[in-house]
Amino acid sequence: MDEAAMARAADILWQARLAGKRLEALSEDCRPRSLDEGYAIQDLMAARCGQKTAGWKIAATSEAGQRHIGVSEPLAGRLFADFILPDGARRDAGPMHMRVVEAEFAFRFGRDLPPRGSPYDVEEVMAGAADLHLAIELPDARFERFAEIGPPSIAADDAFAAWYILGPQIANWRRLDLPAQLVRATRNGRPAGEGSGANALGDPRLALAWLVNERAKRSDGVKAGEVVITGTCLKPVEIEPGDHVIIEFPGLGEMKVAFD
Repeated sequence: MDEAAMARAADILWQARLAGKRLEALSEDCRPRSLDEGYAIQDLMAARCGQKTAGWKIAATSEAGQRHIGVSEPLAGRLFADFILPDGARRDAGPMHMRVVEAEFAFRFGRDLPPRGSPYDVEEVMAGAADLHLAIELPDARFERFAEIGPPSIAADDAFAAWYILGPQIANWRRLDLPAQLVRATRNGRPAGEGSGANALGDPRLALAWLVNERAKRSDGVKAGEVVITGTCLKPVEIEPGDHVIIEFPGLGEMKVAFD
């Protein structure tokens, strides 16, 4: 694909995102055929949309997440500054296509981790992380049949990034056993799922290292101040208008989100 075709795809996907529009697929002349092309479209979207990149998300870090979007590997996407919500937020579920809530851990970087000749190991990545937060993601897709569209188009569509909630900062987080950390969800006061940090690639810290190395390989790495949400810790909680969801991280805190 030439850059003009990739720019058309980037603009189509961004406008669909803003308008809540669903696409069957990108047209043949601007449809990515490889992950490299998909990520190049995502890069152009970020350059052309006028939004600040606040951080990164990792899609499909659990088996349930992979089944949900029809892939067999993680994918990286950008979090944009204007799409962050406060804890306890209410969203209109009507325009949402995927209609799920995901419970995640979020790391904020204290320093840059730029590209280099060798991959970063987990210890180096964790040394670069300054804070740990609880988080909720409300992913969404711009494709009607999102589980059939394939990894290149998912990467182009920002790995189905949309809204996210950055929750409380966790004290003494380096001492925590994150893979063993229990995570529960209730929907309208009834149990809606249970999982643990191990659902995010076996350990949220491993997921974070994957993201850092993916970005270092493909672009300019990660920057100080950026946030990375590391993938859902439980099966995505399906929602409908009128629902309210509580995500509990026992011993660490809880978060809430509701839908009109």
